[in-house]
Amino acid sequence: MQHQTRIVIENVLPQLDGGAFAIKRIVGQKVTVTADVFSDGHDVIECQVKYKHEAAKKWQDVRMRPTENDAWTAEFKVEKQGTYTYFIEGWVDYALNWQHGTERKIQDNQYVKSELLEGAEYVKAVQKLADKDEKEFLKKAAAYFVDEKEYDKAIEMAMSHELTAIFKKYPILYIENKSAELQIYVDRKKALFSTWYEFFPRSASSVEGKHGTFKDCEKLLPRVADMGFDTLYFPPIHPIGEVNRKGKNNATNAEPGDVGSPWGIGSQYGGHKATHPELGSIDDFKSLVKKAKSLGIEVAMDYALQAAPDHPYVKDFPQWFKWRPDGTVQYAENPPKKYQDIQPIYFESADWKNLWKELLDVALFWIEECDIKVYRVDNPHTKPFYFWGWLIAEIKKKHPDVLFLAEAFTRPKIMNELAKQGFSQSYTYFTWRNSKAELMEYVTELTQTEQKEFYRPNFWPNTPDINPFALQNGNESVHLQKYFLAATLSSSVGIYGPVFEYRVCEPMAPGKEEYLNSEKYEYYHWDWTIQNKLTTLITRINALRYENASLQQTNNITFCNTNNEQVMAYYKYDDDLTNETLMVVSLDNFNNQQAMVRIPMEQMGNEPIKVQDLITGNTYYWDKEWNFVDLSPALPFHLFKIQR
Repeated sequence: MQHQTRIVIENVLPQLDGGAFAIKRIVGQKVTVTADVFSDGHDVIECQVKYKHEAAKKWQDVRMRPTENDAWTAEFKVEKQGTYTYFIEGWVDYALNWQHGTERKIQDNQYVKSELLEGAEYVKAVQKLADKDEKEFLKKAAAYFVDEKEYDKAIEMAMSHELTAIFKKYPILYIENKSAELQIYVDRKKALFSTWYEFFPRSASSVEGKHGTFKDCEKLLPRVADMGFDTLYFPPIHPIGEVNRKGKNNATNAEPGDVGSPWGIGSQYGGHKATHPELGSIDDFKSLVKKAKSLGIEVAMDYALQAAPDHPYVKDFPQWFKWRPDGTVQYAENPPKKYQDIQPIYFESADWKNLWKELLDVALFWIEECDIKVYRVDNPHTKPFYFWGWLIAEIKKKHPDVLFLAEAFTRPKIMNELAKQGFSQSYTYFTWRNSKAELMEYVTELTQTEQKEFYRPNFWPNTPDINPFALQNGNESVHLQKYFLAATLSSSVGIYGPVFEYRVCEPMAPGKEEYLNSEKYEYYHWDWTIQNKLTTLITRINALRYENASLQQTNNITFCNTNNEQVMAYYKYDDDLTNETLMVVSLDNFNNQQAMVRIPMEQMGNEPIKVQDLITGNTYYWDKEWNFVDLSPALPFHLFKIQR
């Protein structure tokens, strides 16, 4: 290929898979772009990042700065939701090259009259672009450059910072080159910062032995809001299948009165566009969503693409299911788990286009009918990646505020691919990371590798599907520790509410991470009036997350050295360095732990700091690199705000 440019642009970052996917940001966040930009020879080159929102007509630009070894960098902020495009443009800057060469010759006491005449041409070229004051300066410079009597003044102007600034401000692009165009998808803030609470609506009744309703849920909203949760996630609210309904403890045969699993969706009462009759009507659900919104809570629905054997889809659209020779459908499995009450949707159906359209219509129905803006998506890794890319893009076209949380506990590359396809947030392996080394390694991977550009983690200590071994002893300290770690390491956090708060932890059997008498298969009666140490500290931690911008992001984190493997410390800061926090956590749930913590003074300006523990209110002055901490199982963490 013939191309006259002399500029090489390589290693442009951030980008995903050569630009196949957009990187992610939220409104107001910075995008830092780096690249290797160079040319043959010794000429002065310049480069800039050009960027534009999809609705804008004109490109904006920001000049890149050289760092080392032909690497360049620049930053810009994204101010609107939607898609931005950006690319790097580089050129040989003959005006600056002239000025640089002339300056070297002047410093060598060479006579540069010829060079000044050449400079006059560059000055005239930018004069028409300049403002009034700049034009006046350039006019004088051009006159001096051609007047031998004004040689000294000409030299002074040729070497001036003012002329450099004008040449930089009005570049004339010679033999330029451009990188490929890349994209950024910009979400609202909640995509990055959210605090989730999950409970089963059918367990919301204040009357023991009575099935809960949406009206019962409304009564619990003030409690959820007071605890500082901004997202209330419900398992599926649709009619529950009666054929192959599950009994208590996942029994394959339901007894009379067994309510079944909410994930066995569809019955004679309707499918994915209906509500379970015992919960209430769609109008009741609308009322709940509206009341929640008035309290600062968004209701997240479960988007579970599967069907009970008696779902209307099975009769009306049999082609959307894979039938075996004996006329039955293989039920869903995730070995060793079996879901006899669920029939998987057959995405390889010849009628796949109508299937995709219907599933999109389901999502749009709740968005447009009930003002749903958040979906928790069940097992997205068992459906085609490109289906999700299409569905999320289609919804975002009409409803850019809608967010999607991927509930995929599977292989890393699969979880990453879902995030690249457009999921706003993702469940993670945090649930199983317990040691200092495991936690530091995992969070470093999330925040310091390519994942930081597209994978927004949501840390959950527990879920209805996972009764993690770490919580099975019911120890209060480990519950405090796990919530604190989740809420301060990640900017998005969630809990399976009452089970976590009241430390319900008995496993189905030794070695199993499932709950005995799981709420997935029956409804509970909770005493929602109970307050304990755990609820009190969760409420306090949630409030501090809202008060401290450093805790509303995930990636700006530095792990601090400690001299005790049972004590972990980490420093977090917002993009503008206006809010800084330091967390110190004991990982020992039974014994007091003491440690010396090394604060990253090189990042903090190498000056003494004052730290205030925002949990206890105690204040300490730290004027040394290493500082002493003492932690007990009763309160196994410090949350320090750094003050200058």
